[in-house]
Amino acid sequence: MADPSDRLGDRIGELKIDRSSVPDGAGGRRWFVLPVLLLAGFAVWWFFLRGQSGAIAVETETVRRPPSIAAANSVLDASGYVTARREATVSAETTGKVIEVMVEEGMIVESGQIVARLDDTIQQAQTQLARAEAQSARAGLVETEAQLRAARLERDRLRDLAERKLTSIASLDAAEANYDALAARLETGRENVKVAERNVDLSENSLAHTVIRAPFGGVVVSKDAQPGEMISPISAGGGFTRTGICTIVDMDSLEIEVDVNEAYIGRVTKGQRVSATLDAYPDWQIAAEVIAIVPTADRQKATVRVRIGFLQRDPRILRDMGAKVAFLGVETSAENQDELQGVMVSRDAAHSDDRGDFVWRVSGDVVERQSIRVGGVRDRERITVLEGLSIGDTIVRTSDRPLQPGQKIRTN
Repeated sequence: MADPSDRLGDRIGELKIDRSSVPDGAGGRRWFVLPVLLLAGFAVWWFFLRGQSGAIAVETETVRRPPSIAAANSVLDASGYVTARREATVSAETTGKVIEVMVEEGMIVESGQIVARLDDTIQQAQTQLARAEAQSARAGLVETEAQLRAARLERDRLRDLAERKLTSIASLDAAEANYDALAARLETGRENVKVAERNVDLSENSLAHTVIRAPFGGVVVSKDAQPGEMISPISAGGGFTRTGICTIVDMDSLEIEVDVNEAYIGRVTKGQRVSATLDAYPDWQIAAEVIAIVPTADRQKATVRVRIGFLQRDPRILRDMGAKVAFLGVETSAENQDELQGVMVSRDAAHSDDRGDFVWRVSGDVVERQSIRVGGVRDRERITVLEGLSIGDTIVRTSDRPLQPGQKIRTN
């Protein structure tokens, strides 16, 4: 009998790979992979160089604000809020049900623009009734005029007969009385026509009140009613009747109101220059000036309210924004005023041609021409730009070749 260990050895031997049976081409296949990898790497390298061949090397800089002169020239600091001198909650002049609201928050409206409509079913019926009554009064007036003409002819004929003694005095008196009565009725009819026309005007005016219009141009900051709700110019005492459709703010009337301690109010004068900073944009200095000092004090807070107006309007300024102001102690010069309003860039970044001053602003990996308005020259290396750039914009300071709009760039 065969030894079991010999049989196990034979079975393990069957599991060995016979190297001599491997085809000759398998080793060559391994050598084929290396050239393919080298060719793919060369293709990637060539594509990268091709994509970069048209890019121009440049040096860039970030637009920043000038150093503040407010801290150096400030004689008093205060904080307050942006308010609107002209704002209104638009309501109806009559009580009615809202059937359509035509505004949304943030919408710009013009003076007289329709913002909502009320149910005008009753007003339409009253207007039609008033017009019918006026038409009836005019028709009655025409009838009275015709009767008065007939009475005049009858009176004149009887007068002629009475002179020739061909009719009685009683007949003439009756004709005279009838004529006078019709003349009085005609005058009454004319007044009735005037009254009817006034009723038409009142009915049409009441009908017009169902169309609610904007009292002035501005921006809708709140929408207070929805279709189906009741609206009234006076509060009904409950929670189911609205008193306004929307609130409109005239953005051109925005200003800053601050409370100044009465102990320091002597440092503030009307027309004084102010540097304002909004809490939402702490790096943005806004040129402003004192409009008025309200001639009364708050005995509880021992403060005096001061109104400050913006010298330039900007859509970033919104009602109820928090603001900090610095009252400047000296009259700012034109250069300092530019500093408050502009941004600062290197002189090498600014260029000029027959179309005006401009810089190359970076947008992604390309540049675009941006026109600017240059203010005062700060020093030998920097200038102030009043318009065209914002804080944080990236611009080209220098480049190794001339640039064109849409030119691809790469930074050194």
